[in-house]
Amino acid sequence: MRSAIVLVGGEARRAEGREKYFFSYDGTTFIERLLSTLRQVVDEIVVVARNEEQCARFSDFSSIRCTTDIRQGIGPVGGLHAGVLAASGDLLFVSACDMPCVHAGVVDYLFNAIDRYEAVIPSWNNEMLEPLHAVYRREPLLSYLASHESLSLRTMIRNLDALYLPVDDLRRIDPTLKTFTNINKIEELDAINIR
Repeated sequence: MRSAIVLVGGEARRAEGREKYFFSYDGTTFIERLLSTLRQVVDEIVVVARNEEQCARFSDFSSIRCTTDIRQGIGPVGGLHAGVLAASGDLLFVSACDMPCVHAGVVDYLFNAIDRYEAVIPSWNNEMLEPLHAVYRREPLLSYLASHESLSLRTMIRNLDALYLPVDDLRRIDPTLKTFTNINKIEELDAINIR
């Protein structure tokens, strides 16, 4: 079974306090675009919010489950921990909510590439990795998250038997690699809406 975990619980500090998942691109909110894409390639979607109040903002979205951080205030690792505990799938695609252009074909490719590995992490080079646009095996990830000390996603993936997949391998599916577009600031939103 394939699950997707979407992390929405950030504090939006770089986006002037605005919730990025409700930003619009091409006339549709980021979260609507992401959920629509993921429904094509996964069996379930788990949205991880920072608290119940934020979770309530997703009550109108059908066929998703919203859960909240168990370990509060520790960033993406905390959200990932809650998401993995809530997910049913053996394979998990993890995404941030500020990626409005995730490509279903790329996600499917990552799922199919996992083979014997514990994770498939898209890689631009040895230092530039995409841990929040990646596929993980549930049990090894859960095992790491149960006893980790570091809050770094980089440390997390270095502790897994991961396949680092060159992003250029994905260009035949997504030639411009738009799937990795990530919006952190209002100016970036303005720029993507102009394109």
